[in-house]
Amino acid sequence: MKIDIVTLFPTMFDGFINNSIIKRAISKGNVNINIINLRDYSPYPNKQVDDYSYGGGGGMVLMCEPIFNCIEDLKGKDSLVIMTTPMGCQYTQEVARNLKEHSHLIILCGHYEGFDERIKTIVDKEISVGPYILTGGEIPSMIITDSVVRLLDGVISSSSLVSETFNDNLSDYPVYTKPAIFRGLKVPDVLISGNHKKIAEYRNSQKKVIDK
Repeated sequence: MKIDIVTLFPTMFDGFINNSIIKRAISKGNVNINIINLRDYSPYPNKQVDDYSYGGGGGMVLMCEPIFNCIEDLKGKDSLVIMTTPMGCQYTQEVARNLKEHSHLIILCGHYEGFDERIKTIVDKEISVGPYILTGGEIPSMIITDSVVRLLDGVISSSSLVSETFNDNLSDYPVYTKPAIFRGLKVPDVLISGNHKKIAEYRNSQKKVIDK
């Protein structure tokens, strides 16, 4: 998979792509992540990408031309263009699984007072990571990227994916590790019994339905 993230703040992604599972996935060739500076596509000498809104109002709006230039340069026949916006569809694990099926994602990070409305004509999907306002789309783009990349074949073990929260609309079961007793708090006896059938039954019984 290839993921292009278009942003005004490329350095925000330094830690994100150079640590943990994302770094390993890149190193193993599971995913190719490119951080694209939107200002590189500005037609103006000062690299301007935003301007005041027609009709007045507070804040600045991301302009059409830099984003159109950028998307036209990056997009191929198999690309899916995503806009991060509070007005988009609610991001869920099901959406992540659907995105995983695409070979190329282009994620536009919103900022300021949002996008010129005409930019939506070149966008395939608008996504919101929650009913709250952030200062920009960088963190949402990281959330989308992280949740999709970990679903790719070979990134993490298939057994870990099967038992995760949100599969079948159920929470994951509670887990424990050493020591067996800590400050009077005991690991359930069934988990140290060695009886795998009983362990499986216990774990299934501990899963809870998640309200969406």
